[in-house]
Amino acid sequence: MFWPRQKFYLSFLFNFLFLVSYIYVFPSLSYFTEASIDHTARHKQAAEAELGGCGILGVGIWLAVTQGNFATLSSSFPSLSAANLLIVTGTFVMIIGFVGCIGAIKENKCLLLSFFIMLLIIFLLELTVVILFFVYTDKIDKYAQRDLKKGLHLYGTDGNIGLTNAWSIIQTDFRCCGVSNYTDWFEVYNTTRVPDSCCLEFSENCGLHSPGTWWKAPCYETVKIWLQENLLAVGIFGLCTALVQILGLTFAMTMYCQVVKADTYCA
Repeated sequence: MFWPRQKFYLSFLFNFLFLVSYIYVFPSLSYFTEASIDHTARHKQAAEAELGGCGILGVGIWLAVTQGNFATLSSSFPSLSAANLLIVTGTFVMIIGFVGCIGAIKENKCLLLSFFIMLLIIFLLELTVVILFFVYTDKIDKYAQRDLKKGLHLYGTDGNIGLTNAWSIIQTDFRCCGVSNYTDWFEVYNTTRVPDSCCLEFSENCGLHSPGTWWKAPCYETVKIWLQENLLAVGIFGLCTALVQILGLTFAMTMYCQVVKADTYCA
């Protein structure tokens, strides 16, 4: 079952993939189409390729300025927010896209090889993270729950508006309360109380009412079940990402080999 905001989450992922795939493949394609366009057009295409990275970076900066550390849930990694992730991703995309485009336009072997190596490193890092995740799933599961419970104690405190907003949105949208149980909040408030976002029907200070007026489902398990129910969409997203990156690696190495071959022929 989807709620409106959860549909947005998946839609954002697929649109993000489209944008990043454009940056991955475009620099390579610009080389193979160079025979049919002049240098002015190629420079224009290179500039357009950078807009994707600028767009991601811009959204990240906008979130950081207007929403604080939105979607920060971890107390151990307070910088791991949606805004910071977008800023870092946008910066890397801009750098990689720039190197690939300039390498294709100038037919520079060093830049083309650097472009390939950067794509390869990113792909291997992602592959390593996925493998480690599946190998240590149980340990990650326990650590995540423990860390999230520690983060609850920062809810509503000064300088933690991002964490507060994130928990409020999750509990409202997923109709859940606490990490493993609504009683997680009792330790935070030192009394029988939960945030108002846990209430079946929201009202001011409704978190002070009886437990019968609160959501009972644990948020951690609820989100896990939601991911499992949408495993096909998540799998397609991961597969498409891998295919796009492999395609980008193939094009990048082909470009490099073509330039090396051309230099050897001319020599």
